[in-house]
Amino acid sequence: MSRASEDVWFSEKMFEPSFCFYTGYKIPLCKTLDQYFEYIQSLPSLDNPEVFGLHPNADITYQSNTASAVLDTITNIQPKESGGGGGETREAIVYRLSEDMLSKLPPDYIPHEVKARLIKMGHLNSMNIFLRQEIDRMQKVIMTLRSSLSDLKLAIEGTIIMSENLRDALDNMYDARIPQLWKRISWDSSTLGFWFTELLERNAQFSTWIFEGRPNVFWMTGFFNPQGFLTAMRQEVTRAHKGWALDTVTIHNEVLRQTKEEITSPPGEGVYIYGLYMDGAAWDRRNGKLTESTPKVLFTQLPVLHIFAINSTAPKDPKLYVCPIYKKPRRTDLTFITVVYLRTVLSPDHWILRGVALLCDIK
Repeated sequence: MSRASEDVWFSEKMFEPSFCFYTGYKIPLCKTLDQYFEYIQSLPSLDNPEVFGLHPNADITYQSNTASAVLDTITNIQPKESGGGGGETREAIVYRLSEDMLSKLPPDYIPHEVKARLIKMGHLNSMNIFLRQEIDRMQKVIMTLRSSLSDLKLAIEGTIIMSENLRDALDNMYDARIPQLWKRISWDSSTLGFWFTELLERNAQFSTWIFEGRPNVFWMTGFFNPQGFLTAMRQEVTRAHKGWALDTVTIHNEVLRQTKEEITSPPGEGVYIYGLYMDGAAWDRRNGKLTESTPKVLFTQLPVLHIFAINSTAPKDPKLYVCPIYKKPRRTDLTFITVVYLRTVLSPDHWILRGVALLCDIK
C-alpha cells in the first residue's frame, strides 16, 4: 500500500461521521454481520476508477488491455501449419518480409572506425564510454538479425535445415511478433513493426552521435541502459567540479517549455531529454505544472526535460511530486529507470493515487 493511500484513506479522518472513500462509499456502522453483508451487496458491481483515486481514463486502459489479452490468446491458438488455400503461403509472406527487413537493415559498425571516432571525442569521457557500450550492443542486434534473416531465407528455400530458432522466427514474424532470439538481446515491443522501426531510430541516434558529434537533445527511450546514461552524466558533472564526490551528487531536473525542435544548443551542464510520455496526468506547458488528463487522451508528451546533477543529498521539496520513469507501460522493477520531480498545485498524494508516471515508450 502506498504512503498516499495511508494518508488519504487510513488516517484519523476515518472516524469522522462525514468520512467517505468516494460518493456513496462510506464505512458502514452496522450491529450485525447480516447488516454488513447487506451493505456490501448494495455496492455497485462495477466500480468507477475514481473510487480508487484514478482518472476515468484508467477504465479505457483496462478495457484496451483486456481486449489485447483476448486477441493475443486467439493468435496463440491459431494452427501454425501452412494453409492449403489458394492464397500466399506463410513461408512466402515471411520470405518477402525477410527480404524487406534485410534491405532496410543498417550497415555494421566497423570497430576501427568507431574506435578512431571515440579517441577523437575523448574515449575516457564517461558519456563516450557509455556510447561505446551501447554501440557494441546495437552491433550485436544488427549482426544477429542479418544472420537470422539470411538463414531463414535459405531454410524457406530448402537449402539449409529449419532449426528451432528459425522455426520460432518464422512463426513469430508471420504473427507480427518479435522472435525470441531477437528479443533476448534487444528490447520488448508490442509488434514486430514497432520493434524494427525502433531499431532504425535507435541506430540513427547512435550513428549520429558517434560520426557527427554529441546531440543537443537525447532520446532516452533509444538506450539499452538508460540508468547507465544518467550515471555517466552524473560522473561527467562530478569530474567538472573540483571537490565534488560521486556519492554526494544527486540527480535533479527541470521541465522546459520548449519541444525538441526548438532546442538549438546543449545545456551548460547535464542533458536534455525528449520523448517521455505522461500517464495518468497531463502537463500544463504554460505554467509548468501537472494538471488533470483530458478525457479520452491517455498519454501526453512531456516537453524537453533538463536532467542535471547537484552536489547535495538534502531531501527535495515535499511540495514536488516524485514521478517515476519507466521504460514501458508495464510498470515493474525491471522497467523502472529513475524518478524526477514535478511541480504541482495539488498535493503530491493526489497524483500518487492517480498512479501518475512518465513512460519512455507507450507501445
